[in-house]
Amino acid sequence: MKNSGNNSSRCKIVVDAMGGDFAPTNAVLGAIEAFNEQKSFDLYLVGQENKILEVLDANQISFSNDFIINANQIIEMGDSPASSLKTKPNSSIVIGAQLVRDKKADAFVSAGNTGAMMAASTLIIGRIPGLGRPTIGAEMPNINGICYLYDVGASKDSKPIHLFEYAIMGTIFAKEMGGVSNPKIGVLSMGEEEGKGNEVTEASAKLLQSSKLNFIGSVEGRDILAGNVDVVVCDGYVGNIILKFGESVPKLLKHLLTQTARKSFLDKLLIGISKNALKKSLKSLDYQEYGGVPLLGVNGISIIGHGSSSVRAIKNMVLRANEMHQKQLVQKMTNAISEYSIKN
Repeated sequence: MKNSGNNSSRCKIVVDAMGGDFAPTNAVLGAIEAFNEQKSFDLYLVGQENKILEVLDANQISFSNDFIINANQIIEMGDSPASSLKTKPNSSIVIGAQLVRDKKADAFVSAGNTGAMMAASTLIIGRIPGLGRPTIGAEMPNINGICYLYDVGASKDSKPIHLFEYAIMGTIFAKEMGGVSNPKIGVLSMGEEEGKGNEVTEASAKLLQSSKLNFIGSVEGRDILAGNVDVVVCDGYVGNIILKFGESVPKLLKHLLTQTARKSFLDKLLIGISKNALKKSLKSLDYQEYGGVPLLGVNGISIIGHGSSSVRAIKNMVLRANEMHQKQLVQKMTNAISEYSIKN
């Protein structure tokens, strides 16, 4: 990799050019768009060099070969996450993770095999010192802005200490990336009253209650959208169900509007007039605006995107990685985990 000089604040971002259903085209073009928009970071493309060059040539893009890292293997979407790290050591995902591990890069961005990205990030990049489990979150729009939900699928069968760690990292993320000065934290449960949760949620609540975090108690599912809490923690099994349910809402709304428009010409006219306003209102539900989700708790920046990521989604993933580096999120989470450390 080309050395960026003595400017340690300048982020080195590696993008998996072979990751995603529309790779390498979307990955390469999205990464280049992000770089052209800010140019405040060093961009590296990892993948099959000949295919990367084909995309660059086809789009008449000038990009130095010094910033292309050849990786002749591809971890496909259907490959086994764990075994593929061993059977495909020269894949873009493995090499990208190794670069972050070896401190030759600060961030790795991929829309490739989600399981492989999580495994590579955890096993190759490694966890920050003292952390039990990394977590991925979802940014759920609500009436006051955003509610950050952790965990949404990085792991299942979490222990109380893990939910406590999710709350620590979620607090840092909400402060730094969301601008929330003192994030309110809630544990997802069947009710607000003590005793309504299961053993894990009740024990997690006790840990949070005794900490210096801004814990407001147990919350219900409706509180996520109501704007009563900034960070909600739960087991990844539950969180993933909530995430997938939330992702289905825009499609339902579109269907309902279409059905209403078919009932009468007046309804069709009114919906047509308000189409642009509705589109703006639902913009926050579009995953492309966020690009991908950071895997918090690994000793570097790892951002995982949808397999169907568009050029815009890839661009926003790269820009988010740069922002996370500039705000020193990894170091701040490392410090926070050490400060709030609880012996398991």
